[in-house]
Amino acid sequence: MKGEDIFVRYSRQIFIEEIGLEGQRKIMNAKVLVIGAGGLGSPVIQYLAAAGVGNLAVADFDEVELHNLNRQIIHNERSVGVFKMESAEQFVKNLNHQVRFIGHRLKIEAANAEELISAYDIIIDGSDNFATRYLINDTCVKLGKPMVYGSILGFSGQVAVFNHQGSRNLRGIFPEPPSEENLPDCDSLGVLGPLPGIVGSMMAHLALNLITGLPVPVHKLTLVNTLSWTFQTVDF
Repeated sequence: MKGEDIFVRYSRQIFIEEIGLEGQRKIMNAKVLVIGAGGLGSPVIQYLAAAGVGNLAVADFDEVELHNLNRQIIHNERSVGVFKMESAEQFVKNLNHQVRFIGHRLKIEAANAEELISAYDIIIDGSDNFATRYLINDTCVKLGKPMVYGSILGFSGQVAVFNHQGSRNLRGIFPEPPSEENLPDCDSLGVLGPLPGIVGSMMAHLALNLITGLPVPVHKLTLVNTLSWTFQTVDF
């Protein structure tokens, strides 16, 4: 793609004084890993690909199921039965062929987390269970990688940036993971489709702020409640 076409494509970002050409270059050179291509990962992948993140990696081992489609917007009816990572790759290619998509069809485990995470500048946690969240968090702390965190359930969501330039991490607010037994989850209590869109968009925005050197909140957890339509920030 010619330089003038690149400028036109990203002009609405470049026109923002705080981003400009230099910020767009940073976006196009960034290496971002999105863990999970589900409810949160879908809007993150969509907006980072649209923004022109040069190296966009996605790690997921699940297949698309019909019940995913109320919220996992990068997938469609033809994706049912396809691995989410492969469906995400097709979505990104259709949206922005300039983005280098790196797919990892695997489950994040202690045996592979460090090798996987070490290759990227920013880690975005779109996982759906506490064991994986803490594994990602602890690996990011060990490797000195900033982590954008999000979680959703029903009408409620949480967003935070952890381990940015040595800032506190997930264990700073939740020292130990709760017992998984009898914990509520989206499979049992559900989630309204736009909620992960809201939270995931916030996560994508925070990732772009990190890439371009714009301010991000640290030592703060943002709580989103779309039933009462309230947004609160908790310091930790």
